[in-house]
Amino acid sequence: MNAPLPDVPEVRVVGLPQLTQGFDLIERLDLAMHLKVHGPLEPMAGERLARLADEVSLRGRGGAGFPFGKKLRAVAEAAIRRGVRPVVVVNGSEGEPACRKDTVLLNRAPHLILDGALLAAEALGARTLVVAVTRNSTEISIRAALAERGLSDRRGQQLRARVVRTPERMVSGEASSVIRAIGGGPALPPGRRERASESGVGGAPTLLSNAETFAQLAVAARIGAHRYAHTGLEGEPGTVLLTLSGAVARPMVVEVPTGVPLRYVLQLAGAPQLPQGVLTGGYHGNWIDAAAVDNAVVSRASLAAVGGSLGAGAILPIGPETCPLGEAQRVANWLAAETAGQCGPCRLGLPAAAGGLSDVLNGGGPAALEALREVVQAVKGRGACKHPDGSARFFASTLSAFTDDLAAHVLDGGCGRPTTGVLPLPGPGYQDVEESIPSGERLAVDWTLCQGHGLCADIVPELIRMGPDGFPVLADTSVPTHLQGRAQRAVRRCPALALRLEQAAAPKERPALPAPNRKALGSGRS
Repeated sequence: MNAPLPDVPEVRVVGLPQLTQGFDLIERLDLAMHLKVHGPLEPMAGERLARLADEVSLRGRGGAGFPFGKKLRAVAEAAIRRGVRPVVVVNGSEGEPACRKDTVLLNRAPHLILDGALLAAEALGARTLVVAVTRNSTEISIRAALAERGLSDRRGQQLRARVVRTPERMVSGEASSVIRAIGGGPALPPGRRERASESGVGGAPTLLSNAETFAQLAVAARIGAHRYAHTGLEGEPGTVLLTLSGAVARPMVVEVPTGVPLRYVLQLAGAPQLPQGVLTGGYHGNWIDAAAVDNAVVSRASLAAVGGSLGAGAILPIGPETCPLGEAQRVANWLAAETAGQCGPCRLGLPAAAGGLSDVLNGGGPAALEALREVVQAVKGRGACKHPDGSARFFASTLSAFTDDLAAHVLDGGCGRPTTGVLPLPGPGYQDVEESIPSGERLAVDWTLCQGHGLCADIVPELIRMGPDGFPVLADTSVPTHLQGRAQRAVRRCPALALRLEQAAAPKERPALPAPNRKALGSGRS
């Protein structure tokens, strides 16, 4: 098991397509086909665009669900107050292994995303557009789309547009990580919370939202609020992109109107008739049981009412044949390894929680369970970024959703079922390292000099992780060309002069990362 999801899984649609319109005609909509399918798009004055977002109740589709119109106005007000040009950022950094909806859009409908981003940029008077991506396929697609529109990062252009590559990590998709990566730093949260609308890329007010949000904005701008509201629920109109995986016959991305029963969507993917549980919102989300599935429809409010979460749009059922706590243990280990390493709750708390869950599974009894609950409670609300809180939510939800299995492990030594590994996790070498162009060099450490400062892991986390002993663990692979500059910087900044670049040996069949143990709103056209 543990088969990673492909970049572009099967795509299905319930009802009439909006975001996926034209997918039945062609694999990727280039600019000419995009215009044939969707038609031209006229620019909008800024306040009109913000009003449109309000009228269709457009919220961010990356997990936080912040109202887009409110974010647009906040960026505009900050730009006016400070007298600077804002920046627009499309966050296509989809580093969660259970999510593929943004990747599907970036690969198959990149111009729909660019439509929404350029609409917002023109309304704001922005002169910089950045698209952040995690995978080779998305980088190739979005670079081709920018070229088709004649957009580049050359000086003298009215709008400068560029693509930034971020590592395929859970923490790298957070807004602050993306902004830091755009500025040339590591794709990690900076350890302090600051609103991008006030100070983002280069210190300028920044409108940052995920790929689906900008695509939804482009759809609404074309068809208008009235027609947009004809699809879905009154309070949450339109469609939603969901990634379905886990115990399903056909992993897929599906576009579905809000209000469709969750049970129907699960059946579409071939989920078990009576799932033991369904993880909603991805690995920072919440579990719900089979009874809750029958009472839920696809909407933010409905899922929250039954204890679930729409989150990043990932839906993962598990069947009755697997141990749910064992499945959760695999995810817990991965979440602990994804730490940014910048605060105690993340660097120490998450590995302790993963270890505590392992103790429960291995017969630690009531004392182990109580210790686990204390660790999870201690992590909540104390992290420097959102990863500890999201991970603590996953732990807490697991403990409350599978009480019978928990009792079996605590009191009887186990539930008697194997862990089949149905929840997708990255395969070896997952951060696209093995797919990138090799530079012919590799990183090496002189262990007689290394003192475990950890600066190298902060600078190039795609290739270096800190091991449980406090010393770096290096990827056994050639440094990709797109990471060569940061690898050289890591070598230069090593305080102990222990890190070096050397000629790489002949590549292995599948190189792999070692697994860690533990103008503001104005007239529109300028």
